[in-house]
Amino acid sequence: MGMAGDGHRQDPWHDIFPSTSPIPVRAPECGSRAQLSIGPDGARLERRGFLLSALGGAACLATPLATARAEPASGHVPTPSSSFGLLKRVRTSVLDIAYAEAGPTDGRPVLLLHGWPYDIHSYADAAPLLAAAGFRVIIPYLRGFGATRFLSEASLRNGQQAALASDAIELIEALGLERPIVGGCDWGARTACILAVLYPAQVRALVSVSGYLIGSQASGATPLAPEAERSWWYQYYFATERGRQGYALHTHDFARLIWKTASPRWMFDEPTFLRSAAALDNPDHVPIAIHNYRWRLGLAEGEARYAAMEERLASFPAVTIPAVTLEGDANGAPHPRASDYRTRFTSAYEHRLVEGGIGHNLPQEAPGTFVRAIIDADRMAGRS
Repeated sequence: MGMAGDGHRQDPWHDIFPSTSPIPVRAPECGSRAQLSIGPDGARLERRGFLLSALGGAACLATPLATARAEPASGHVPTPSSSFGLLKRVRTSVLDIAYAEAGPTDGRPVLLLHGWPYDIHSYADAAPLLAAAGFRVIIPYLRGFGATRFLSEASLRNGQQAALASDAIELIEALGLERPIVGGCDWGARTACILAVLYPAQVRALVSVSGYLIGSQASGATPLAPEAERSWWYQYYFATERGRQGYALHTHDFARLIWKTASPRWMFDEPTFLRSAAALDNPDHVPIAIHNYRWRLGLAEGEARYAAMEERLASFPAVTIPAVTLEGDANGAPHPRASDYRTRFTSAYEHRLVEGGIGHNLPQEAPGTFVRAIIDADRMAGRS
C-alpha cells in the first residue's frame, strides 16, 4: 500500500501531543499528564495534572492516564477495552494468519506484534487511537495464537525467533505494506527488533517495549546470577516434561499468573484476561510456547531454513533505523537495563521510562504512551 498523503504528515495529534510538550500516558487515575525529563537511562515520564482532550473535537477519552510515582490502585479497577471487528486472513508460505486491521487503507502502515501469554488485545486501546491519527494498523495473531493456523499438519510447531520473524516479513510482503513502522512487546518486541536489523529497507521505524531483545542459543547457554535465574523460572519449568504437561493442563491459570507477576500493579479484570486467554486455546499454542523456550536454551532444534538468519542474529546486529524503546517502572518480567542495549541503536533513538506502576504489557496498560512512541518514531523517520 502507498504511504499516507500530506494530511497524515500534518500530524493530527500535534494539538494533543505536540512534539515540544510533555507526553501524556495512561495511568491509574484520570486527570494527569506525563512530563519528559532526561536521566542516565533515557527519558523519564513525570506527572502533571491534565485531562486528555478529544482527538479532532471528539469526546474526551474517559479512561485513566499514566502518572509518575503513582500509588498502587486500590480495589478492583476494570481495564478499559475495545473490540476489533471481523478478523481478516492472509496466507504466507507456512501459515494462514488471522489479523485485525484498523484505520484508512491508504494510511502509513503500522505492524503491531503481541507477545506471550498475550494476544492482539494488547493493542485494543492503542489501535483506534492510531487509526484516528491516520495510520493503517495491522495486528496479527502469532503462530500458535488465536485464529492463526498452520497450512500443513506436517510443519514443525517451531517457536524460534527466526520463525516468528519470517512470519512477520512474509505478512508484510503478502499485504504489500510499504515500509511499515513495526512495534511490539515481549515476543513481539523481539520480532520487531529482528525485522529492524535484518530488513531495514523494508521497515520505516521501530518501537520496542523493553528494548533490544534479540537473542541466541549461545547467549542462552550462559549462566546468570542467581537472582536473575530465578526470574526465568518458567523457562526452566518448560524445559521439563512435567512443565509441558503442566502448561497444557493449566494454560489459562499459568497465563493469569504471568500477567500478575509481570504487571503487579495492573488491576486488569477477569473479562479482560479471558478475552486474551481465549487465544491460548489454539491447538498449536502449547507446542509453540514450549519449543520457543526450549530452543532458547539449546534443548530443541530449529529448522534448517532459518539457520542463516540465526547466524546473522547471533552477531547482535545494530538497529540502523529510527527507534523508540519503552520500559515500565513496574515491569516484573525479566528484562535488560536500558544502558545494556543503548549502543545497539545507531540511528535516531529515544528511550522512555514510563512511571505510574506500568508493567510488562505496556501497550495495553499505557496505550497513550505507546501511541505517542509510534507517532514520534514516524516523525523521527522524516519523509523518507
